[in-house]
Amino acid sequence: MAGSPGAANAADMALKASPSGIGSCSELVFTCENGRQYPLCPIAVSIDGDVVTASLHTGRSGGVHVRLVPMGVGYRYAGPGVWVDGFGGNALLNFGKHSQIACTIENY
Repeated sequence: MAGSPGAANAADMALKASPSGIGSCSELVFTCENGRQYPLCPIAVSIDGDVVTASLHTGRSGGVHVRLVPMGVGYRYAGPGVWVDGFGGNALLNFGKHSQIACTIENY
């Protein structure tokens, strides 16, 4: 329930990056069950260090621009045709409605 003691909002659960991590693809990496790694390159980071917008490198040309979407619990980063739902170090990477991969987030 929002407003109750101990309740977490999306900003409390978003991925963290250091100020020097902006634009860096080596700091936050999704390591997934399909054996691939998907770097998340922060573009904008809040004062608290939460990644607000980023480029998710999926192997397609360049990266997909994703942004933090407010959620009740956990975090979601969404962009064209791809989104990541997560809580803490666990995440589900979605490529459209019919392709979902379990991942863990590595903070380097």
